[in-house]
Amino acid sequence: MATTTADTIRFIEAAAATIAENSAYLTRLDAAIGDADHGANMQRGFRAVLEKLPTVAEKTPADVLKLVGMSLVSKVGGAGGPLYGTAFLQAGMAVQGKEALAPADVVAALEAALKGVVSRGKAEVGDKTMVDALTPAVAAARTALERGEELDTILAEAAAAARVGMESTIPLVARKGRASYLGERSAGHQDPGATSSYLLLKTLAEVAANQ
Repeated sequence: MATTTADTIRFIEAAAATIAENSAYLTRLDAAIGDADHGANMQRGFRAVLEKLPTVAEKTPADVLKLVGMSLVSKVGGAGGPLYGTAFLQAGMAVQGKEALAPADVVAALEAALKGVVSRGKAEVGDKTMVDALTPAVAAARTALERGEELDTILAEAAAAARVGMESTIPLVARKGRASYLGERSAGHQDPGATSSYLLLKTLAEVAANQ
């Protein structure tokens, strides 16, 4: 099953709705170990994305992803903007020029997104960041692809792995970002960036299941 521009736009619209629905929750998580603005910042960024989506309706999936990336970089404050912006920009570059995306292309886009986040944020698994959710998710997607699974299964397994990764951040002591300033006091709190990463991957899986 190929993922078209229309499918990509449906995912972005669903992602914006998911972030809006969970904005207060994400901000509560961020209040415990950050600046208490992750949810509001992400919602503002995706609101800007929605305003610009019509401009890429007739273009490629890569154009949609790059529009999202540029919008998030310009509109989302804190670390979230550069990190998520880089993720979407790198995902778009990985599938540049393709009119529709095969499952292998989607997995390649996810791998490029993770690589971009790691390169930009210099974080690794165990640092209590979005990387803790994204790394196992991308690994699960690659494994499912190599088993020959369809896209909906690939993304469902990625989302399930992201949830486990998200929950694994609770006992960790943060080593990156604002949360790292708290030292041992950051333990016992779920990382907001890992949470928003899981929510976006869960939404992607749900959109793929309904294609």
